[in-house]
Amino acid sequence: MLFTHDTEFNLTFLQALVNTIADASESGDDELATTEQLRGLLARWKFTGRVDADAHELAEVRAARDRAREVWGVGDEQTVTWVNAILEDAHAVPQLVDHDGLGWHIHAVDSGAPLAERILVEAAIGLIDVVRSGRTDRLRACEADDCEGLFVDLSKNGSKRFCSTRCGNRMAVRAYRARALD
Repeated sequence: MLFTHDTEFNLTFLQALVNTIADASESGDDELATTEQLRGLLARWKFTGRVDADAHELAEVRAARDRAREVWGVGDEQTVTWVNAILEDAHAVPQLVDHDGLGWHIHAVDSGAPLAERILVEAAIGLIDVVRSGRTDRLRACEADDCEGLFVDLSKNGSKRFCSTRCGNRMAVRAYRARALD
């Protein structure tokens, strides 16, 4: 394990969120286009706290998704700047909490805060551990030439190259076909 359970959860949720854009999603469509899709994403990830699931909140979460994509793979200094800006904007006050059988983890804003703010703060909290452990190199872009997916490489040896098995398989088939033609 590279990080604590809550950091890994925050990072993998963030990965799922940023990969809802059309060029990165499994379906090829924007998977955060409707309030129903927002509700589904939050239900799959058991995101707690206030959820309005209206058009305004959807727009805010989509903006948070775009803002989160900005920090991917930028290195330590820019990640620190991003994290500090998010925490400052939210007036975050980290606290240890234990609820819903999740074990001790950190919440930094009230559960009644707007969803997009909570998402960004949770991302920032997770990224603190990434920076502190010197592992911003684990935030990567998919190496498939036709994918805009992002991922967190949580493998032991840091060798993951693709955002999904689908992309890895697709690129392996292309490489095989290219070799077969030679």
